[in-house]
Amino acid sequence: MKRQLILMAMSLWLLSSCGSLKDTTKTDNFEYKVEKFADLQILRYKVQGFNELPLNQKELIYYLSQAALQGRDILFDQNGRYNLTIRRLLEAAYLNYSGDKKDFNYINMEIYLKRVWFSNGIHHHYGCDKFVPGFTPDFFKGVIEKIDPVKLPLEKGQTVAQLCDEVFPVIFDPKVMPKRVNQADGEDLILTSASNYYEGVTQKEAENFYNALKDPNDSTPISYGLNSRLVKENGKIYEKVWKVGGLYSPALEKIVYWLKKAEGVTENNTQKAVVSKLIEYYNTGDLRTFDEYCIQWVKDLSSRVDFVNGFTENYGDPLGIKSSWESIVNFKDMEATKRTETISSNAQWFEDHSPVDKQFKKETVKGVSAKVITAAILAGDLYPATAIGINLPNANWIRSHHGSKSVTIGNLTDAYNKAAHGSGFFEEFAYSKAEIELNDKYADITNDLHTDLHECLGHGSGKLLPGTDPNVLKAYDSTIEEARADLFGLYYLPDKKLLELGIIPDADAYKAEYYSYMMNGLMTQLVRIQLGNNVEEAHMRNRQLIARWAFEKGAADKVVELVKKDGKTYVRINDYKKLRNLFGQLLAEIQRIKSEGDYAAARSLVENYAVKVDPVLHKEVLERYKKLNLAPYKGFLNPVYEAVVNKDGKITDVKVSYNEGYAEQMLRYGKDYSRLPNRNE
Repeated sequence: MKRQLILMAMSLWLLSSCGSLKDTTKTDNFEYKVEKFADLQILRYKVQGFNELPLNQKELIYYLSQAALQGRDILFDQNGRYNLTIRRLLEAAYLNYSGDKKDFNYINMEIYLKRVWFSNGIHHHYGCDKFVPGFTPDFFKGVIEKIDPVKLPLEKGQTVAQLCDEVFPVIFDPKVMPKRVNQADGEDLILTSASNYYEGVTQKEAENFYNALKDPNDSTPISYGLNSRLVKENGKIYEKVWKVGGLYSPALEKIVYWLKKAEGVTENNTQKAVVSKLIEYYNTGDLRTFDEYCIQWVKDLSSRVDFVNGFTENYGDPLGIKSSWESIVNFKDMEATKRTETISSNAQWFEDHSPVDKQFKKETVKGVSAKVITAAILAGDLYPATAIGINLPNANWIRSHHGSKSVTIGNLTDAYNKAAHGSGFFEEFAYSKAEIELNDKYADITNDLHTDLHECLGHGSGKLLPGTDPNVLKAYDSTIEEARADLFGLYYLPDKKLLELGIIPDADAYKAEYYSYMMNGLMTQLVRIQLGNNVEEAHMRNRQLIARWAFEKGAADKVVELVKKDGKTYVRINDYKKLRNLFGQLLAEIQRIKSEGDYAAARSLVENYAVKVDPVLHKEVLERYKKLNLAPYKGFLNPVYEAVVNKDGKITDVKVSYNEGYAEQMLRYGKDYSRLPNRNE
């Protein structure tokens, strides 16, 4: 799934020594804001329309949600080989602590645990840097030594002292596993990354291994390495496949159990075939079977309920080969989908009129479908932090031959919008009242529309030239791909075609998205980066690349400027039409890079425009942002589903509730959905 991540940066960047803050602001009698700690805010989302669904669809959602939650431990282990041990150790300390809960060390241990829960490991979910504990090793060891050893994540024969010796350097030493995903140019990205996708191999060895498997004449290649850990033992390099009977088997067995339940209540034969093929894939680990599943999934357009469950995105692998586990269960928002269906039904027009060179365009756009969905459950790499838009599958040949599905997650976007109301963020950073009025009038519409265009058309546009390896851009591929999709949406937002289709209110609406995008790419997304650091996350790199490139190329005509007013820096757009032309020029170049597999050009664009940060501007942005008492990252609590069962064991209804707290949910998930051992070898 290529994702459109939410662009909002809205809450206080609190120091790790600050305690949690409860935030129970209600909108429309629903409690969206829940809790705030560190640089994070926890929100709720409402599953509008669930109670009105027929029983068979409720039951299907229930089973698929159970299958989703069973995969939680997989992501923790993929993000780092010590994550499960550390999470369980922290939970034991949290649940069995008998000291003063106002103690500085305890407060910071609690925050550290909450951050580990949120990031599915000990590294920041977005920046990938390891968390710095605000509590001391002596305090933590003292807490652990007072706990009954049977409640600790001890390996067979391991003592408490040995456990501490093993994991304390991982937690407390900043030099041990400092980054989950390292993208620094010129370094061995495997050896310098803590993610658990490789063992004992170098970057060169991994690249050689997978290059040797590829057939340049294969027009339907499998996604080599997608569902395995690559290891080197006794001088031999081989894959440990994630499947039932292989790596992660205990969790995958439970996922398959619930998928079989779902198989029995599917809406139609097409959907049943999708679930059956996914079960087959999990049982075999065969990537040809995975491709067959993806093709069947793309063709399932009549079902109201839909889902993603599996090894999907490759952002967590520094080489962009292996995929993290994730799941979302959802159902179609029938009214809102009318907008996306209008876009997708005109996909060929947009492809034909793109500023891209003709040789890189698709002659025939196939199978592009789009809808607005209501998320029912989030899991794995989509929980608690999630995307607001999705486009799948990722395999280029499947997209070209069979099409793709694009979705905008309507109830999550709505929750973000409700939580952002009255934050003061845009008012602080916008240049003038004119930009603020544009934002107030159009932003909710244009932000959703940009997401629609990004997912439905952007990722589905263009083609690779024959013989181009889809992985040739290596570590730069995710940034280039996200930039391509963003630019496609940006280019078309002002187009009169959108007015003709009746999906944008007037000819000036696009300016709201143009301004917020440039402000974000040039300045405000820097609130997510610690002073002195570079930009590393692919979506942030994509936005800075676009904004910085357009800023530089339009400098002679002053298309976009950074100006000073009352001692503060602001973005000012002087010519929106010329800015659109610049977006079109960059889109044409990035599509060329993608189509031809031009690694050198991709590297040059990313390294020159997407990575480096102006330290003076960065310092100013952080200081202004801090005064707003906001947090730059958001994530969600899931609703709780309860099956109502009669005396014969038959489900008669499924109830949804929203009362569970953050720690309560995380501890319950740790108890009910923890299937894997501490070490998964």
